[in-house]
Amino acid sequence: MRRRKVTYPPPKTATKGAPPVLGAVDPRNPAGRTVTINLSATTGRASIRLGDRVRILSGLYAGEAAVVESVAGGVIPAAIVRTESGRTRRSRTIDLDPIRPGSVGADGADGTGTTGERPLES
Repeated sequence: MRRRKVTYPPPKTATKGAPPVLGAVDPRNPAGRTVTINLSATTGRASIRLGDRVRILSGLYAGEAAVVESVAGGVIPAAIVRTESGRTRRSRTIDLDPIRPGSVGADGADGTGTTGERPLES
């Protein structure tokens, strides 16, 4: 007796057609979720050193002042910083802006711990 040839049902992907082009109407790409890659991040900031006061430019602690605790080289240079609230995070050096002594930030902090105001005279 001869064996019958085995037939399989067609795959379910065969009836879908061509994949749609990703755009604003595609539910897999919600509006505002476009990714951009900063190619200058590979060079980093050479001015970031251990112990420097910096302002974090992006991420969870954006806008917060911090102190550099460690600097790691590599393809994308990074630094471990401790924020004023005591939390640490690893950040790309391109996302850190040095706070220079005497420069006044948005919150009035100049890196010296004073607001620059003169005390009231009695």
